[in-house]
Amino acid sequence: MASAYHSITYGLFLLAASAGGRHNACIINTAQQVSSSPATVSITVSKQNLTHDFILASGRFSLSVLTEDAPFALFQHFGMQSGRDGDKFSGFPDAVGTGDGLLRLTKYANAYFTCTVTGSYDAGTHTVFFAAVDEAVCLAPGRSVSYGYYQKHIKAAQPPATSGWRCTVCGHLYPEDSLPADYICPICKHGATDFVRVKSSNS
Repeated sequence: MASAYHSITYGLFLLAASAGGRHNACIINTAQQVSSSPATVSITVSKQNLTHDFILASGRFSLSVLTEDAPFALFQHFGMQSGRDGDKFSGFPDAVGTGDGLLRLTKYANAYFTCTVTGSYDAGTHTVFFAAVDEAVCLAPGRSVSYGYYQKHIKAAQPPATSGWRCTVCGHLYPEDSLPADYICPICKHGATDFVRVKSSNS
């Protein structure tokens, strides 16, 4: 278990939760180990994200620690698509069930955790959840992906977007025509109300 915790020291994580027979997930960078005995982690989740609602309803979640070989399509799917109109894992073949109703990734992760919420703290626009670790499993030995690596190597490899929706707080550009109402900026964690429509000079 100790080596699994080593992978959670920094990076990007796929946070997944299930409620009412549905699954949802989002990319976060706010997971950290709180204590080793008992094994406890904390996560910070925007209240505008549906995954937040599922965690409140079920009291459980999984964390997949993403690696540097995770493709841009994964970040685009879980970070840029709303889950309110359907199952975020629908059509995503790399998700694996844990046997207890939660889903996780193994193909692009070096570890995963399944957790039960033990407490929470209202932080205004976000909730900080504290959770007991029920299971911590090491997978492939790939390096955990940091935001710096994602920006420099994964996102940078994509053609630059010139139209879409721009965050007025940090400048992040969401490159689609319509912005989901529950979209959360992956950089500064602000919601859709802080985005403005932008168009390229050719459109």
